Amino acid sequence: MAGMKWVIEVKEKLEHMADAETEISQWNQRSIYKVPACVIDLNKKAYRPQIVSFGPYHHGEAHLQPMEEHKQRALLHFLKRSGKPLQSFVNSLQEVEKDLKNTYDLLDLKWQNDTGEFLQMMLLDGCFMLEIMRTSTHSYEDYVHNDPIFSSHGKLYIMPYIRRDMLMLENQLPMLVLEKLVAVETDDTKDEYLNKLIIKFCSPGTHVSTMGKCLHVLDVYRKSLIHQEEPRKKKRHHRRLRSSDVDGDDHILPTATELHEAGIRFRRSHSRSLKDITFKNGVLKLPLVVIDDAAESMFLNLMAFERFHIGAGNEITSYIFFMDNLIDNEKDVALLQSSGIIQNVMGSDKALAKLFNSLSNDITLDPESNLNVVHKQVNKYWKKPWNAWRANLMHTYFTNPWAILSLIAAVFLFALTIIQTVYTVYPYYHNPPAPESPVAAAPRPSLPPPPMASHSHRHYPPPPMASPHR
Repeated sequence: MAGMKWVIEVKEKLEHMADAETEISQWNQRSIYKVPACVIDLNKKAYRPQIVSFGPYHHGEAHLQPMEEHKQRALLHFLKRSGKPLQSFVNSLQEVEKDLKNTYDLLDLKWQNDTGEFLQMMLLDGCFMLEIMRTSTHSYEDYVHNDPIFSSHGKLYIMPYIRRDMLMLENQLPMLVLEKLVAVETDDTKDEYLNKLIIKFCSPGTHVSTMGKCLHVLDVYRKSLIHQEEPRKKKRHHRRLRSSDVDGDDHILPTATELHEAGIRFRRSHSRSLKDITFKNGVLKLPLVVIDDAAESMFLNLMAFERFHIGAGNEITSYIFFMDNLIDNEKDVALLQSSGIIQNVMGSDKALAKLFNSLSNDITLDPESNLNVVHKQVNKYWKKPWNAWRANLMHTYFTNPWAILSLIAAVFLFALTIIQTVYTVYPYYHNPPAPESPVAAAPRPSLPPPPMASHSHRHYPPPPMASPHR
């Protein structure tokens, strides 16, 4: 009987199966995801909120309960300042209740079947998030000076933890919630208001003109990291590489130290966008990145969002993969810091190197990534022996003033030796000695010996007598 019941259920589902267009629309609404256990096991703290929950995935967990009281208080301040009745906000969210639920992947049946509790959670969490972001940049007189969350003390000690929790994939609120609350509060829908508010809270000092439609806080923050302003002049686009264009090992880069030894120089890019990575004439340009204690969780959640949300892109994952290739140990970190590419505020260089090495666990590089162009250019430059020889010459003789002077002296002496040799050999080849004439060179005839005189014509005196012995 149980088998027959299952057959009937499948038959009914088949009859009511949505068409392709409807199915595409349903999947497009998904934007907030639960991270699978196989990913969480690599770093369990990175995906779990520490102080506050937003949305249904972690709602009601014991260690997050203390913040629920502050949510209730934030709602009262929000309603009093807006001057609008609570029911107006509830009605506005009720109109889009189905859309809000569809944004969550694998939503528990408790929330799917319940209406009142789900809307209450959306309203409380949305108002609290708005109050957090607004009070971090403005001072509201309706909060007392010793408020544990919304005072100067709270901004210094509590809000950094809230900011970290707001950038977790499982702890997101649909942007539609914030849009509806602001629309009722101000009787208007402000373009880019929420995007700029989120950037000002999550990434102070980042200036982005327009970002368009965003899904939630994590999506806004991600786009701010990779956003590039369009240049006034026409930008030259790199040719996208095909898989056949890239060698099998071209996606693996030498470390920063090895590239430096091969003559590659590191420079800071003109923008802070993580997409602004270029290589030209032996110079690798990368954007400045600030690494603090929250960087690990932030990057892991951004990569998780790119992994599970189809169409999000792969810029953050590609950047982490690229940096992991460059950084192997503290020497690589020190080199990139001296070049103004990394600002390390989390601790030692060794800890930062370990961080980047751990971030790349269980990630793959999209073969269609634009960074493949840079990978190929750097590897091609690095594999040329002449670049390594030239770099070795520069490192050996042009980093120390005494070595430079020694090299100059050696070159000068070598030049003098060559000049001396030239001046010695030059006259021999250009002014050779004149050959002797044939007459002068002929051998002289030998004269005959003088004739011997006959003894008859010459008389020789007799030899003297020897003196007698005494």
